[in-house]
Amino acid sequence: MKRSISLRLSAMFAAVSLIVFTLTGTGLFLLMQHQLFNELRETLDARARIAGLIVAHAPDIKKWAFVQEKLRDLSPADSRMHYYVEGPDPRFRFGAPIIGKITGDVGPNYQLVRPAGSHYDLLVTGMRLPANGDRPAVTLVVASDCMRTETMLRRFGIALGVLIALSTVVVALLSRVVTRFGLAPLTRLSREAAQLSPLNRRQRLQAGELPEELHELATSFNGALERLDKAYERLESFNADVAHELRTPVSILIGQTQVALTRDRSVAQLQHTLQSNLEEFERLRVIVNDMLFLSRSDRGERATELTEVSLRAEVERMLEFLEMPLEEAQLNVQVQGDARAWVNTSLIGRAVSNLFVNAIQHSPPGTMLQATIAPQNGHVEIAVSNPGEPLDPVVREHIFDRFYRIQEARSNSHENHGLGLSIVKAVAEMHGGTVFVRSATGVNTFGFSVAVQGGEAVDGAPGTAVASDVARQGRAGVPLHVSS
Repeated sequence: MKRSISLRLSAMFAAVSLIVFTLTGTGLFLLMQHQLFNELRETLDARARIAGLIVAHAPDIKKWAFVQEKLRDLSPADSRMHYYVEGPDPRFRFGAPIIGKITGDVGPNYQLVRPAGSHYDLLVTGMRLPANGDRPAVTLVVASDCMRTETMLRRFGIALGVLIALSTVVVALLSRVVTRFGLAPLTRLSREAAQLSPLNRRQRLQAGELPEELHELATSFNGALERLDKAYERLESFNADVAHELRTPVSILIGQTQVALTRDRSVAQLQHTLQSNLEEFERLRVIVNDMLFLSRSDRGERATELTEVSLRAEVERMLEFLEMPLEEAQLNVQVQGDARAWVNTSLIGRAVSNLFVNAIQHSPPGTMLQATIAPQNGHVEIAVSNPGEPLDPVVREHIFDRFYRIQEARSNSHENHGLGLSIVKAVAEMHGGTVFVRSATGVNTFGFSVAVQGGEAVDGAPGTAVASDVARQGRAGVPLHVSS
């Protein structure tokens, strides 16, 4: 069930108002109760003092008759005041005792008594009068009827309750209007979000005129749209590049097969055609394997099967593997530095191999390549430097992108499909590192870093499949075919 924010806010405003009104009304009621009973006690005290003076000045039975007459005069016809004098001598008594249930205290020497059959209390106080002449010591009890006070308090409480209820209803209705007005920017934001379409990926939410709270939300949402747009652009570019890269070998395979079928061919000619097709199939296999590897890396998989090794030893091992290409290119390699780290040796070997293949393809014969291993703040950097023309900043920015190739390198596109350095970047990220490229004083340096303690993957995690695939591809000689 969907809940309206406007209704929820209105209900919360009404609830808060009800609580505030109730507390305020309760405070007013208690204050009025206290004030009314104070006045009632003052009146009762005044009557009790007068009656006490009258009783105190009656030392004999003759004057007691005068006391009784005065006490009757002080008792109103509506029975609001009650006087009772209790003593050991029956001659010096007056009135009837007050019988009822004590319902509470309203101060020292004051009690509330509810007589049987009555709906209202009596406020009762008393005093002890010492003996005087023939009159022994007596107790004077004075009571005042609380009917008017309690009736007034009851009416006041009912009025307060009705006012609180009406005020709460009014607040709820007004808060409904106010919340709708206050949430108008959110409604507008929702309409704008509903109008977003894949056909207009550049459209963004208008966050400039929104309140501060919604401005932050709209800005974050626009940021998410921007990231999605870039990811969509990368996907489109990736699909276009894949189609371009696969189109060439597929076209060659179709063309050669069609030519072979046009007329009868000798066994030697058919073998030559099959050999050529096999090379194109090998190229397709390499591209597909590399694409699968990068796809798994994009899902955030980490390197597994980590081993603590000497990175210099791994670099030298790959140099032995690349001995023939280096010899054909008439290049020498110098290795500097060393460090130990927890890595997947197959992945690291592939990344190092790609760096060297990239350097071999872009270095003039007879030059020296430089391999450097250097610890850097919990990471280890592995870099390969080669002499060459300075790289344009735009080139350096995109050099690790998939299928990115410098224009001059298009001539060897049959060997180079632009995924080598992308794989280097993926390997670095799987080991908690990054990639870098530097170009200065006629030397271009490509490299990557790995965390000394290795990635965060665990044996048996999805990344294990990546490590196993790379190991198989490395043994098959794939690194020699992969370059930037």
